[in-house]
Amino acid sequence: MESSAVRTAINRVPSRQRSRVTNGSALLPGVDGRSAWIRRCKDVITEHLADMGGSDNTSAAERSIVRRAAVLTTELEMLEARFAQAGEATAVDLDLYIRASGNLRRLLEAVGLHRRARDVTPPNPLDYAAAREDAA
Repeated sequence: MESSAVRTAINRVPSRQRSRVTNGSALLPGVDGRSAWIRRCKDVITEHLADMGGSDNTSAAERSIVRRAAVLTTELEMLEARFAQAGEATAVDLDLYIRASGNLRRLLEAVGLHRRARDVTPPNPLDYAAAREDAA
């Protein structure tokens, strides 16, 4: 199995022969990339890819899933803002929100969303006292 770096080097095509979406200069064809929605979506994509080790460390399928997850995240954030501004959620909007949240969870699980247990072990009292003594 080839590494992503080898795959990238082998499959590299000059950017003028690739679409703007493929080479990363546009999120969607024919859509102005300066809108708040597009900027937020790109930010979410960047954050998820960074969590996965970067774009060079992910497959095309993983990047596609991340893109869909970013769109759902952006839309869910817009719904949350609408709920906050109205002070409530309509039954239709709440249903949409719940279904989209479930689909987002499934997409994130597909690319490796994992639960991380938080360490709740109490500190050693002697170590705590020594640290406080050193700080004083």
